[in-house]
Amino acid sequence: MIVITAPTGNIGRHLLSLLLESAPAAGEELRVIVRDPARLPDAARGRVDVVTGSHADAEVLDRAFEGADAVFWLVPPDSSLTPQDGWTGFTRPAAKALAAHGVGHAVGVSALGRGTPLADRAGLVTASLAMDDLIADTGVAYRALANPSFFENLLEEVDSIREQGLFIDTVDADRKAPFVAVADIAATAAGLLLDRSWTGTGSVPVLGPQDLSPNDLARIMTEQLGRPVRYERQSLEEMYATLVGYGLNKEFVQGIVDMKRAKDEGLDAGVARTPDTASPTSFEQWCAQTLKPAVDS
Repeated sequence: MIVITAPTGNIGRHLLSLLLESAPAAGEELRVIVRDPARLPDAARGRVDVVTGSHADAEVLDRAFEGADAVFWLVPPDSSLTPQDGWTGFTRPAAKALAAHGVGHAVGVSALGRGTPLADRAGLVTASLAMDDLIADTGVAYRALANPSFFENLLEEVDSIREQGLFIDTVDADRKAPFVAVADIAATAAGLLLDRSWTGTGSVPVLGPQDLSPNDLARIMTEQLGRPVRYERQSLEEMYATLVGYGLNKEFVQGIVDMKRAKDEGLDAGVARTPDTASPTSFEQWCAQTLKPAVDS
């Protein structure tokens, strides 16, 4: 029995689709924790056990983890909470439930940066790494998916790209770093959940096929979208003021600022890309398949 949290989210929906295809042949049953079962895809109807509720709720987790062999764990960012409450606070009931039910394996969505000098001052990333430690301390075999920034973050910039030919971030225009498609994260998670021959705790980096700078992203978007796209660098102070102005928790916003600063100082550069850490989806492919339809709609 594999339990999937956040099965309708960016990563979870890809993971659920993959496991619906491959889990039956592996003799695995699937269970999902979801607030609104109506949001599940039609392909899941009658094929997954559904536990309705939030995976922050200890009672929901107690029902969901009963008889579970493996769990996919994802914390949905909550901008109304501090980073500590958002990641470790949210995960604490899960850590108790993993131990109480003797779940053998867990795979979590985390971030790059562990072991670097920036790890303890990287805001949301630091909170995510603390979440990994909390799960690992339960004794469950645990793999943290150590991810860089997602291609999908650019979907928040669709209106600006369409209307102004512009996207904004805070890092240096020539700072190259890994980027990844969420579908590749889901594929890595599926492999770990289905083949549970691994033991102990550790990180599994998912780095995409190449490092890219904001200027690289702009050039490729220009090519793939058939319209000029440029990058504009925003100061961390401007970003902080903007996000606080939207009503976000000030400590959460500071966590974003600290993460962005750490990324601009090389937080994501601590892991070498190898055949084991690379993932296949290129930015060109992602633009053609995902960004262009969104911009053209």
